[in-house]
Amino acid sequence: LNTLKLNTFETLGIDGKILSAIKDMGFENPMPIQEKAIPELLKNDSDYICLAQTGTGKTAAFGLPLAQLIDFKSPKAQAIVLCPTRELCMQITGDITNFTKNIQGANIVAVYGGASIEGQVNQIRRGAQIIVATPGRMVDIINRKKVDLSEIQWAVLDEADEMLNMGFKEDLDVILSKTSSAKHTWLFSATMAQGVADIARNYMSNAKEISVGKKNQGADNISHIYYVVHARDKYLALKRIADNNPDIYGIIFCRTKIETQTVADHLIKDGYSADCIHGDLSQAQRDSVMKKYRSKTIQMLVATDVAARGIDVDDVTHVINYSLPDEAENYTHRSGRTARAGKSGVSIVIINMKEIGKIRFIERIIGKKFTEAKIPTGKEICEKQLFSLIDKSINTPINEKEIEPYLPKIFGQLEHLSKEDIIKRLISTEFNRFLEYYKNSNDLAGDRSHSASHSGGNFKRMFISLGRLDGVDKGQLLNILCTGADLTSTSIGRIDLMNSYSFFEVDNKDLEKLKAAFDQHDFKGRKIKIEESEKPADEKREKYGDRDDRGGSRGGYGGGGGKREFRKFGGADRKSGGGDRGSYGGGEKREGGGDKGSYGGGAGSRDAGGAGSRRDKFVKGSRPRKKF
Repeated sequence: LNTLKLNTFETLGIDGKILSAIKDMGFENPMPIQEKAIPELLKNDSDYICLAQTGTGKTAAFGLPLAQLIDFKSPKAQAIVLCPTRELCMQITGDITNFTKNIQGANIVAVYGGASIEGQVNQIRRGAQIIVATPGRMVDIINRKKVDLSEIQWAVLDEADEMLNMGFKEDLDVILSKTSSAKHTWLFSATMAQGVADIARNYMSNAKEISVGKKNQGADNISHIYYVVHARDKYLALKRIADNNPDIYGIIFCRTKIETQTVADHLIKDGYSADCIHGDLSQAQRDSVMKKYRSKTIQMLVATDVAARGIDVDDVTHVINYSLPDEAENYTHRSGRTARAGKSGVSIVIINMKEIGKIRFIERIIGKKFTEAKIPTGKEICEKQLFSLIDKSINTPINEKEIEPYLPKIFGQLEHLSKEDIIKRLISTEFNRFLEYYKNSNDLAGDRSHSASHSGGNFKRMFISLGRLDGVDKGQLLNILCTGADLTSTSIGRIDLMNSYSFFEVDNKDLEKLKAAFDQHDFKGRKIKIEESEKPADEKREKYGDRDDRGGSRGGYGGGGGKREFRKFGGADRKSGGGDRGSYGGGEKREGGGDKGSYGGGAGSRDAGGAGSRRDKFVKGSRPRKKF
């Protein structure tokens, strides 16, 4: 739809009380999706599909028309907004509540899991004209017969494609079947994935389309960069990227909850200002982490795709894809967490050589080109940190009144030093740790020798009598080694995890310390055996990198070099992909595969594939998940 470019909310048709509220919120000029959508939605004459990148103001694009069209004199539920996550649910509720703060009787209720269902039911009973809900909790309330949706006139599906990806199709069917057939449905999304077309066909009638930019296109103010490294060097690369951007305020995306927690734990242990959010956290824990992130108490938030939905922070400088998403279109959602409200940002992807084809596919999806960059060297990082420190020193405000009583004593202690000596010593106080860490560092280029050791120092290959059958993964083994010997993760190099034992590398300077620590160490009552190993790394493993990053031979999108390079990324990580032929494949019991996993698995051993079907279909086991 082509509409006349309008520059104020008043000329878009927004009424006085709502205008006053949004001016108090600091809104002056509408964003492009708001300019196009608001006049059309206010006509109230059709279903609409509205497409725009994440962070472009979609909530106001549907929230302002709802605020104006609703009859707030009636206590009956007239609009329902469905969204995939509780974080997004709370954000939308807060925004619409602010839009209607000057309207008497307006009641907007948030309905989501992780909070008291009785409290939410009581709020609806008192009269809620707009219900903002996650599908699962809304179905729970419907089943309890505690809500009447028969007079719903507007149904808004926000992030509709993600709701389908998360397996909410049946819940959407239940909810929408309880609403009036005469209602108008408004669908908002950042991408036009196949799921969105399915929703339009199933739930909408002659829907009109409003879009800003091309379908699935990435925002123009985001730079897209990728780094190629060996799979074993991903975490080292992540740290170098962070160190090379001293003022980073970013979100790091991982594919699984386990990976998210592991990466965050390692960053925290290595002294970075970081934390994580994922589906296993309680609502109170999520709220605590997000409060710290929004106040910039932490610089880096590690998150899964689902947990990050609804994060609305304007100043995010970097989005880092530690692992690529399962769906290529989800890259648009991820990168849209930066460059919000008209600002610029950087979206970074860390990949191995086998994943370059995925980058080309994402380029076609978003209509943007990636720039390949080289992981910064230790020397480059030290230089960047040095001048960042100088800039901070220059720009630090001086509290003359508070510092004045201490100056005579300070000047007295420093009088024997020259100006140059004082500068050198003050800078070295903060700067020396970077010089020490990176003094022997190697490049982390993806095409460097496969026999190269962990970056920095000389490493010794070791044997340890722990493996997969002991219930440990690489992250847990790294934690056991670091905790048991009081080491940082930089002291541990490559880890090769086997079934009943494993190999790892340790920095020579920490070798004796590690041996001494594990002389008396046990694991679940069993003594751990650690000794030096001269056995060379298996050539096949060396060629392909860590097994956990190879995936299956026929994963849908890049699961080990299959031919079908479509948008289903397939089995890059064996914990949530891989297998011989399964779309989800062999992996651990937690994420499909295993003895009786829900998505099959290859003909591997009990703990890495198992007895599942080799075809892409459900087998007896845990509850089904979305089929790729």
